[in-house]
Amino acid sequence: MTARTTFDATALTDEIDVHLAQADALLAKGFPGERAERQPVHTVYVPADRYDADLVPRWGKEALAAMDEHAGSAAEYAAVLGLPVHLADEVVTRVRAKLASEPVEDLRIDLEDGYGARDDDEEDGAVDEAAAALLASLDAGDAAPFTGIRFKSFEAPTRARGVRSLARFIEAVTVDGRLPDGFVVTLPKVTSVDQVEAMVLACERLESGLGLRSGAMSFEIQVETPQSILGPDGTALVARMVHSAAGRCTGLHYGTYDYSASCGIAAAYQSMEHPAADHAKAVMQVAAAGTGVRLSDGSTNVLPVGDRDRVHAAWALHARLVRRSLERGYYQGWDLHPAQLPSRYAATYAFYREGLPAAAERLRNYVGSLESGVMDEPATARALADFVVRGLDCGAVDADEVEALTGIDRARMDVLARRAK
Repeated sequence: MTARTTFDATALTDEIDVHLAQADALLAKGFPGERAERQPVHTVYVPADRYDADLVPRWGKEALAAMDEHAGSAAEYAAVLGLPVHLADEVVTRVRAKLASEPVEDLRIDLEDGYGARDDDEEDGAVDEAAAALLASLDAGDAAPFTGIRFKSFEAPTRARGVRSLARFIEAVTVDGRLPDGFVVTLPKVTSVDQVEAMVLACERLESGLGLRSGAMSFEIQVETPQSILGPDGTALVARMVHSAAGRCTGLHYGTYDYSASCGIAAAYQSMEHPAADHAKAVMQVAAAGTGVRLSDGSTNVLPVGDRDRVHAAWALHARLVRRSLERGYYQGWDLHPAQLPSRYAATYAFYREGLPAAAERLRNYVGSLESGVMDEPATARALADFVVRGLDCGAVDADEVEALTGIDRARMDVLARRAK
C-alpha cells in the first residue's frame, strides 16, 4: 500500500496569513464592531437662544403635565398609542418615573436651522450664553447624560459662521483640558467626503489649540442631502464618509425634511416613512454596519399641542413612527417638543417589554445549550443580548428581572452583546 502523503496545512496557513495581513488589518480598523457605550433613545433639538440651565428638568415637568392633562388612565393612554393593554400599567409607571428622573437622554443645542441666520454679535452672544448654561446644568446635576451642539454647515455660504461658533463653544466648555462627558457635535448638510475630512482637521486643530487630548472630539454626520447617499460617481458616499472620519464619527443622523425636500417630495408627503426616506436609511444602515457608528432616525413635525383630540392624534403618530424605527434597527430618533417625550418613552418601553420574554428564553437556551425549538447562531445571540442591554440602558427593563428570566447577570450580558469595555 502506498503511504499517504501528509499535506503541510500549517505552511499553507502561514502563507495565507501573509497574503491576508493587510486585509485583516483594514477589517479590524474599519469595522471594530459595536461601541460599548450606551446609545441614547433620542436626541432633543433646542434652538440655542431657547436653551437654559433648567431646560432638562423643565421639559420633564412639562411632559408630565401633558400626561396629566391628556393621557387619562394607563389603559386609555395605551389605547391612544396602540400599545398592548396588558403592558399599560407597567409602561406608564416607568414613563412617569423616567420623566421625573431623566427626561432627556441626549440634548443638542442648535445653532443651525433651528436657530437660523443672525448677525455675528447675536450668534456669538447665544453661543456664550448656551455654553455657560450647559456648564451650570452640569454643575447642578441637571444636564442630559449626552450633550452637544449642531453648528452651521461647511457649505461655502455658512462655513465661516459654523467654524466660528464651533470653536467659540468648544473653548467655552473646555474645563481643565477636558470636554464634558458625553459631548458630541453634529456636522449638518454634508455633501462630500471632503467636508468630513475638513471636520477631522477642525477637531485636530481645536484639540491642539485648546490643550485637549488627541481624539477628544467626536462628531455625528447628518445625512440630509441626496449627495451623501449617492455621489456623482454612483457610489454610496456615506460609507466613504464614515471611513474618512478617522474614528471620530459616532453617529449618522437622518434629516427627514431637508432630505425629502432635496428629493423634490411635496411638503405634505415628507415623512420618516416615505419610500425615499426608507431607501436613504437602508443605505445608511449598511454603511454603518460593523463600524461602531450609531444610527438615528429623524423627527416628525406633527407636535402634540392643542386640544385633546389633536394631542392624541400626534401621540399616536409619534408612537407608531418610533415603533417603526425600532423594528427597523433605528434605536434613536429626534424629539422637538416636551409633549413628545411621553410617546417616545411609552413606545420604546413597550417595544422592549414586549420582546423581553422571547429574547430571554432564547438567550437562556443559547447559554445553557438546552433543547429548544430554535437553534440560534452566535450572531443572533449577540443581537438578542444587545436588545436586552438597550432595554436595560433606557429603563424599559430592570437587571433583576432580566437575570431572573435569563440566568445571566448584567456583566455577562454586556459580554454577550460585545458591550463590555
